Amino acid sequence: MGTKTVGLRDEVYERLAAEKREGESFSDVVDRILDGEQSDWRHSFGRMKEDAEEFERVVKDQREEMSEGLSKRQDEVIERIQSGDDEEEREA
Repeated sequence: MGTKTVGLRDEVYERLAAEKREGESFSDVVDRILDGEQSDWRHSFGRMKEDAEEFERVVKDQREEMSEGLSKRQDEVIERIQSGDDEEEREA
């Protein structure tokens, strides 16, 4: 097994050192972190389309709900202003 020298910015080194556990080498830390991530894009290939379609649907639904809610609140505020309720609250 060979070794490589890798240059790191000081702040990256500090973050990596903070992740280091007792008895763990920096290689072990990097290996553990990479094992926790899905680092090989080929493992996810072909799944993104379904995920993207679901995400797009959820975002669209949320935007519609938010828009309806904002529209309803705007109508309520306009109605209160027109009926004078807003001034009565300020005087109280």
